[in-house]
Amino acid sequence: MPPSAPASRSTATFQRPGHDHRRCIDGALAAAEERCRRRGAKLTELRRRVLELVWQGHEPVGAYALLDALRAEGRAAAPPTVYRALDFLLSHGLIHRLEKANAFIGCPRPDDPHAGQFLMCLECGTVIEMDDAALGAAVAASAAKHGFAVSRQMLEVEGHCPSCARGAAGG
Repeated sequence: MPPSAPASRSTATFQRPGHDHRRCIDGALAAAEERCRRRGAKLTELRRRVLELVWQGHEPVGAYALLDALRAEGRAAAPPTVYRALDFLLSHGLIHRLEKANAFIGCPRPDDPHAGQFLMCLECGTVIEMDDAALGAAVAASAAKHGFAVSRQMLEVEGHCPSCARGAAGG
């Protein structure tokens, strides 16, 4: 665990009524533009649009849903086009790939190295990313006890968000 890393930090919360998601999208796009500028990478109009579509909600989105959205806008997009854009966004830390869902979600802190730890609601599909350095360190330490060297962590935890848990308890 890096010495400056906080023990636990949530990068998002399950959405409350009145959440202004446009702020999430605008912030993600601004961060992406700045990150690409600093790295000398080109955030093309298509890559930017794919990132914006990924950020449309706090739910994971699949490559073919992105393809359908681009085609609905009148773009002549093909699967390789979308996958190349997603690969670019992944390589620059702007999105995460959720393995179990075979889908993608925006990264709210692309400039801050962190392990992928996600809470995924089984009811509404909402996903939040959390960053718990202690949890990441515990996984790495446990793996090391088995002689395993961790190169990347991706933890996907399924359950119910506060809203869906309240609905299940009340029904």
